[in-house]
Amino acid sequence: MKFLRGDNAGDMKKIYKSSIQRLLFFFLTLAIQIYIIILAILQFKNYFLYFYIISLIGGAILVFYILNGKSNPSYKIAWIVPILLLPIFGGIFYLIYGGNKLSKREKKKMKNQNIKMKTSLIQDNKVLNRLGEESIYAKNQALYMLNYANCPIYENTYNEYLSPGEVKFEKLVEELKKAKHFIFLEYFIIEEGIMWNTILDILKQKAKEGIDVRVIYDDVGCVMKLPYKYEKQLEKYNIKCRVFNPFVPLFTNRLNNRDHRKIAIIDGYVGFMGGINLADEYINAYEKYGHWKDASILIKGEAVFNLTVMFLSMWDFINNSEDDYLKYKPENFTSERYLTNGYVQPFDDSPLVNEPIGETVYLNLINKAKKYIYINTPYLIIDNEMATALKIAAKSGIDVRIVTPHIPDKWFVHAVTRSYYHSFIKDNIKIYEYSPGFMHSKTFVVDDEYAVIGSINLDFRSLYLHFECGAWLYKTDSVLKLKEDFLNTLDLCQQINISDCENIKWPVKFGRLVLRLFSPLL
Repeated sequence: MKFLRGDNAGDMKKIYKSSIQRLLFFFLTLAIQIYIIILAILQFKNYFLYFYIISLIGGAILVFYILNGKSNPSYKIAWIVPILLLPIFGGIFYLIYGGNKLSKREKKKMKNQNIKMKTSLIQDNKVLNRLGEESIYAKNQALYMLNYANCPIYENTYNEYLSPGEVKFEKLVEELKKAKHFIFLEYFIIEEGIMWNTILDILKQKAKEGIDVRVIYDDVGCVMKLPYKYEKQLEKYNIKCRVFNPFVPLFTNRLNNRDHRKIAIIDGYVGFMGGINLADEYINAYEKYGHWKDASILIKGEAVFNLTVMFLSMWDFINNSEDDYLKYKPENFTSERYLTNGYVQPFDDSPLVNEPIGETVYLNLINKAKKYIYINTPYLIIDNEMATALKIAAKSGIDVRIVTPHIPDKWFVHAVTRSYYHSFIKDNIKIYEYSPGFMHSKTFVVDDEYAVIGSINLDFRSLYLHFECGAWLYKTDSVLKLKEDFLNTLDLCQQINISDCENIKWPVKFGRLVLRLFSPLL
């Protein structure tokens, strides 16, 4: 493994030591909680039969409740099986971890944020009508994101496809140095090293100049990456920082919901989004899982306001504050017009709106395809609806190709990904693995017309539990750039054949099927 971190080695050891201590405390606390639960159950040992019968009845009620809920069928099955097999512990763990439970106060806060977001982001109907004249299918897809994600679609927005991470890093540094008014960063992972330290030096300087610099990071995403209470360190540099959903040593379903977005906004009219976090493996400064292939997009113009409102709504939700979103509109900071071809629609996806926006956006692309569907994804853990849609497309003569990693970051998740290969290949879907290392891009490109670049993985956590975002593109130059990059990437991939799937020992096949059964909970 090649490290290029120089003098940061000592600091990294301190971070890892602190993080390990924090995790050990977390697991020790969980062990104590499990012990207390077992102890409580043992108190009923003289009445075990009655307790077991009550557990069976409670389990049956839970199963009935789950079956009649709105969650995905695969997610339901993944919970029903342990509840039926282990009625005592399965039911307890569902009550702790199952679903997305919010307090009334949090529901009210999120409802207010959604109302504020909707009233701040106003669709220009002339743009929507022009899109409808070009394609009613494209207009319908845009309307879905407008109605359910509250995110308008825009013309006249410069967009540039950036891949791999080194390209995004160079562009981001360039734009950060130009900042005059504000910088907003929202990332799942931030880790000290070449990438973050370079950016941090710029943020410190900009904060000294009086620029409004704000950072949001996810606590679970950074638990092994940053020192505990790192936000306090940033505050010393006049960088405002908030931590999403702090990692607490308790059995709670709140750990399920993570801020998986990767957003950067500079002065309201420059934005970045995609799959690239602020850590050195994303720019191949060192090899973690071989060569890291990732993708992002640079946006300039009106559409950046969607990103700004996403960031501010998250900031206000965490901070219990009330920003005036309209103060940050692009036209307040630049008079430049970005006259480009095509349409851009940045959108967000939240587990709190009870609508699978990311999955529906992907399904719309699959179902409207006429020629080809090219997909990059680090994980392939999908439900029956999406698997069926991809298979129907391939059976109908559409060229469906999917690229996944060859070197995984999580062996058990990769095992589930590989469990789909056999049935997909049988139904004419072409599967490739990125031979040099890890494919982390989350991209769709369809028919030289549509593309999506964002943070949304093809797994249950991204599609149902995490806060995510993406950019939906129609007939922009970036669509063709993404296609070109995809086809060039195939030269570095190994295609998986049906014989590769059949020459697998049965214990491995069985293990993959078991993992796949519980994949919605991974």
